Amino acid sequence: MTVKRLLPFVLSLILIFITTIPMMSATKTEILWDSWGIPHVWANNSENLFKAFGWAQTHSHGNLILRLYGQARGRAAEYWGKDYLTSDQYVRLMGIPTRAQQWYEQQSPQMRSYLDAFAAGINEYVQKYPSRIEEPLKAVLPISAVDILAHFQRVIYFHFLTNPQQVASLQSTELQGGSNGWAIAPSKSKSGQAMLLANPHLPWGDFYLWYEAQLNSPEVNSYGATLVGTPVLGIAFNDHLGWTLTVNPTDGADIYQLTLKDEGYLFEGKVRPFTRETQAIKIRQSNGTYIETSITIKTSIQGVVIAEKEDQAYALRVVGLDQPGTMQQLWQMGQATNLKQFETALKPVQLPLFNILYADRQGNIFYLFNATVPIRSTGDWNYWKKIVPGDTANTLWTEYHPYQDLPRLVNPPTGWLQNTNDPPWSSTYPPVLSPENYPPYLTLPSLEKTGNIFRTQRSIKLLQEAEKLSFEEMIAKKFSSRLEMADRILEYLIPAARFLANPIGIEAAEVLDKWDRQTNADSRGAALFALWALTIEPSGLFSKPWNQQNYLTTPTGIADFNTALAVLEGVAAQIKLLYGRLDVSWGEVVRLRYGDKDLPASGGPGILGCFRVLNLQKAQDERFQVAFGDTYIAAIKFSDPPEAKALMVYGNSTQPGSVHVGDQLELYAQGQLRPVWRTRPQIEAHLELKEEID
Repeated sequence: MTVKRLLPFVLSLILIFITTIPMMSATKTEILWDSWGIPHVWANNSENLFKAFGWAQTHSHGNLILRLYGQARGRAAEYWGKDYLTSDQYVRLMGIPTRAQQWYEQQSPQMRSYLDAFAAGINEYVQKYPSRIEEPLKAVLPISAVDILAHFQRVIYFHFLTNPQQVASLQSTELQGGSNGWAIAPSKSKSGQAMLLANPHLPWGDFYLWYEAQLNSPEVNSYGATLVGTPVLGIAFNDHLGWTLTVNPTDGADIYQLTLKDEGYLFEGKVRPFTRETQAIKIRQSNGTYIETSITIKTSIQGVVIAEKEDQAYALRVVGLDQPGTMQQLWQMGQATNLKQFETALKPVQLPLFNILYADRQGNIFYLFNATVPIRSTGDWNYWKKIVPGDTANTLWTEYHPYQDLPRLVNPPTGWLQNTNDPPWSSTYPPVLSPENYPPYLTLPSLEKTGNIFRTQRSIKLLQEAEKLSFEEMIAKKFSSRLEMADRILEYLIPAARFLANPIGIEAAEVLDKWDRQTNADSRGAALFALWALTIEPSGLFSKPWNQQNYLTTPTGIADFNTALAVLEGVAAQIKLLYGRLDVSWGEVVRLRYGDKDLPASGGPGILGCFRVLNLQKAQDERFQVAFGDTYIAAIKFSDPPEAKALMVYGNSTQPGSVHVGDQLELYAQGQLRPVWRTRPQIEAHLELKEEID
C-alpha cells in the first residue's frame, strides 16, 4: 500500500480511536478520592451516580451506616442485643418501619430507582470488601431503599422535630442542632460577587455526622455535604448557586392530652376507640439465642399514644409524615441553575424544617423560613409548646401552610442575610420581616427567647463591622472566638469583684480584666469566665432584659451581685485547685479530641455568644472536650467558576484504620479551611485513590 493510500486509512483509525475514548469512559462510573478522603463521583447517568454515592459512604462510614439502618428498622436488639431495646421500642412506637415502606411506594419511579441504586452501592461494597465491615453489623444486610427512608425519618422527624427526651418527659425540649449561615450580596462583597457561608453545628457522632462529596452526572454537578446515610446532598453548591441550612425554631410536634373513658377516649363529647397493634421485638442474647418481648401501640385521631397516667393519655402529632418527597426536593434543589428554579423546587415544602440561606452567580441572596407549619385555628407559640387539649376538633390540625405563607426575604437593602437558629425577624438588621405579618404560632415572636441571643447578636455585629467583605475576611470572621456575653457583663462584674469580693474574687477580677475576651487556645481568662457563665443561673441574671429598642446591646447589667460574686469565687477556687493557676489558658482546659487527635481548642459555647461554636462536656482527666459544635464549614464565592474552601472538622471517615478520622482537626485548630477541588485536573493532582464501579 502506497503512502498516499495509507494516510486516509491511518487517519480513519485515529478518528475511530478518538471518538471511542469518550464513549468507553462514559460507560464507567468513577470515584476519585482526593487526599482528604473526599469522594468525587463521575457517572454517565443518575442511577449510577446514586449507586456510587452509596458505595462511597460505605467506604468512609460503613460500620456506622449499617448500625444506623439496623436501628431505623427497629430490629437492632435482634441483631446486636439488649442495649438497643430502647431504640427499637421508640422506632416501633413512632411507626417508622411501616411508614418507610409506604413512603417508598409513594416515590416517583425515578426516585425509587435512585434509592434502589444507593442501597445497591452499599450492598455491593460490603460484598466486595467484607473484611472492612465488622462482622456483627452484616446481620442487617442486604440494605434496601426502605431502610434509607426509615433512617431519614428517624433522624429528621423523630430526633430533630421531636425526640425521645420530649416523648419521655411530655415536655418541649431544646433543638437537637444549631448552625450559622451567611449570604452576602455583591453590594457587601469586595469582589462584587455574592458569597455564602455554610456552618452547621451538631453533635460529633452517630447520625449527626456530616459527609462531604462531589456528585457529577449529566443531570447534576453539586458539591457539598449530607448527613451520613442520606443519598442526596443537604448543603451544596454548583456552578450557578448554593444554599445552606440552619435548624429553625418551628413547632413540628404537638402533645395532646386525652381523657380516657370506656377503653377509648373522649373527642367532641363522644367516646372514640383507639387503634391497637401489638408487635414482637426479638432481643439477641450473648449466647446467640433470642428472647422476645412485645410492644402495644395505641393510636388516637391525633397520633400515637406516648404515655398514660390514671385517666389521661397523651398523644403525639408530628408534621409532614404524609409528605414523602424530601429526597426528590433536595435532588431538584441541586439541579437548579437560578433562583426561580430553586424556588420551584422548594414550593412543595417537603423538607419539614430548616432555614434556607441561598446565594447565586447572578448576585441574588435569599432567605426562607422553611417549615411544615400546620394551619391552626387557635393559640400562639407558647400555647402550642405546651400540652394542648385533645378532646376538641379545634386543636386538631389537618392541613399545612403553603409556601407563599412562609417568611421569605430576597436581596435586602443591607446586602446580607444571616441565621444562627434565630427566628426570621433577625435575618437582616435593621429587621425587614415582622412577626405581626404572620400567624402567632408560626415561630418565636422575638429574639429574646431563642437561647442563642448572644450568638445572633455576634453574627450581626461581625457582618456590620466592615462596609464590604472579601472572601478571606468572611472566612476569618467565621473563626471569630470572641464572647459577646463577656462584652455585655464584664464592665459590671469586674468593678464589683474588686470592691466587694474576697481575695480570690479580687484575683479573678484582675485575670478577667487582662483577658482578651476571646476563646483562643492561648486566651487566659476565658476558662474562668466561661465556667462562671455556664455555672450561674441565667434566668434573672441581667438587670436590663432584651428589648427591641436596644436590639444588639441588651440584655446587660447584673441583677444580683451577691450571687454573681459568690459563683465567681467558687469557680475561681475550683480552677486554681484543678489547674494550679487562675489564668490557665483556654487550650489547656478545653481539648479537641477525635480519633487519635488531641489538640488545644479555639472556640467556645454558642450560648455565650461565640461564632466559632464549640460546646463542651467534661472529660475524665479534669479537662473539657468538644462534643458538639462546628462540623462542616464551607465558604463559596460565586465567581465563574465558583471559588470555594471547606472543612469537615472531624474528617470524612469513621472507619477503623482510616487516615481520614480526624485528619482535618489540626486545620480547624489553626483557623483554616482547605481548598475545594472540583475539576478533574485539580482532583487528579491530589489523588489518593481511583475506583471504577460497575
